[in-house]
Amino acid sequence: MVLIDWVVLSLTLIFIIAYGIWKNNSHKSIKDYIKGGNQASWFTVGLSVMATQASAITFLSTPGQAFNDGMGFLQFYFGLPFAMIIICVFFIPLYHKLKVFTAYEFLENRFDFKTRTLTAILFLVQRGLAAGITIYAPAIILSVVLGWNTKVLVVIIGLLVILYTLIGGTQAVNVTQKQQMFIIFSGMMAAFIFIIRSLPENLTFSNALQLAGLNNKLNVLDFSFDLNNRYTFWSGITGGLFLSLSYFGTDQSQVQRYLSGKSILESQRGLIMNGFLKIPMQFFILLIGVLVFIFFQYEKTPINFNPYVIEKVKETDKREDFNAIVTANEIIHLEKQKHLTQKDFFTNHQLQSQYLQLEKKAEKNRKEAKKLIEKIEPKVDANDKDYIFIYFILNYLPQGLIGLLIAVILSAAMSSSASEINALSATTLVDIYKRSKSNLKEKHYVWAGKVFTLVWGIIAIAFALVGNLFENLIQLINIIGSLFYGTILGVFLVAIFNKSIKENAIFIAAIVSEIIVLISFFSDLVSFLWLNAIGALMTVFIAFIIQQIIKNKA
Repeated sequence: MVLIDWVVLSLTLIFIIAYGIWKNNSHKSIKDYIKGGNQASWFTVGLSVMATQASAITFLSTPGQAFNDGMGFLQFYFGLPFAMIIICVFFIPLYHKLKVFTAYEFLENRFDFKTRTLTAILFLVQRGLAAGITIYAPAIILSVVLGWNTKVLVVIIGLLVILYTLIGGTQAVNVTQKQQMFIIFSGMMAAFIFIIRSLPENLTFSNALQLAGLNNKLNVLDFSFDLNNRYTFWSGITGGLFLSLSYFGTDQSQVQRYLSGKSILESQRGLIMNGFLKIPMQFFILLIGVLVFIFFQYEKTPINFNPYVIEKVKETDKREDFNAIVTANEIIHLEKQKHLTQKDFFTNHQLQSQYLQLEKKAEKNRKEAKKLIEKIEPKVDANDKDYIFIYFILNYLPQGLIGLLIAVILSAAMSSSASEINALSATTLVDIYKRSKSNLKEKHYVWAGKVFTLVWGIIAIAFALVGNLFENLIQLINIIGSLFYGTILGVFLVAIFNKSIKENAIFIAAIVSEIIVLISFFSDLVSFLWLNAIGALMTVFIAFIIQQIIKNKA
């Protein structure tokens, strides 16, 4: 990065933080602090919902996911539009009618305090972990950019997020997210245009897609019924539906976004906007990752995209073995160029077959390099999926655009982390603290909310400090959610749709269901997406059985 990149990056981040604090630095009640005074329009709600979900992990990790595994990850979102419709019809009118501050407040009205507390705690656990990951993700970026210690960067980024979230509350989160989404869309569009223009002159866009297809990167739909396959049409339309229902319908980080709407209609329009834009947005980001893959078919692909890992290995006595793999990789690349630059490559099946054999050798080489890295430096993570896009940004984008793309990723990180910490604070304040201390002044609760914001921000930073890339980040964040979302959703489904099931039955069912989900995950019985459906359906089924037993005994 050069001076102009630092100027673009610094001015962007300073503007976002200063604007959020300037617009919202006074709160007279917890309604102002948590719901933003119910001033948000449908457009603000929609962008805020999208920004909350689109963390730095989305823009850091999704292109790397597509680079390695293709477009199949898009199936994860197939259930989302249907979830938006269900939430708009059933959840939003109920929340507005009861004038709740959190989703879990509704559960005490329907069941009792212990059920409300249980679901709130499940949310706090999973969202607290997720908040740490969303802070950890951009720290990885800046550690590569600046060569700074990742742990130091975790603290710096975490404190910046805490600053404007603590001072500004929900309204600060909402208004800054509009600016952040504008920066995000602008930056990703600029990156897309540049990648297209950076491809070889004689390579048309249709040929680039044909090459991606040869490498199985464009296989969006998988109709197989393999339960261990993470991304299929069926897991997306079912597990994705349940995950989206739980995330947008019961996760306070999202519920708080549309509870700040001016009216039921404004909240509904905002969610519907998100439902129809989310899949195209994810398709676009995944396509960028595929195009980066095509770019590196013509440019020399590094044996590992994490420069820190490369430097660590070169300092050991195994560097000769590693250099041998690097040399082999370079030879394979030169051989691939001989095939790719043939005029009839895209019509000659024999050339294509030979190229694919070379690509398999290159992939085998990369895997051998990772094994060697793990053997030499067990504490250094060889997983480089999340470094692919940032490597491309830093090494190939023009000056100025680098600063903008780094700002995009950091903006996404800040918006998502702010929403999560804001929601954690609100849930702790309303569902636990205020419930036990109900007769204090509004100003006291506002200050208590700010204290909880600070506390949860520190907890998120602490978790990020021990974070690790043992999974691709975009998958890890969804795995954590899937461990808890199904059970929480099951409780809400019973609360809304089955009035005959009472508090004791649902409380026991939720505990049993959560245990089953955790056992299923750690036993590796099914892909994580199915855990959402399993958790929700098991909670409903077990609650029904228990209620029948209680009824028969009575």
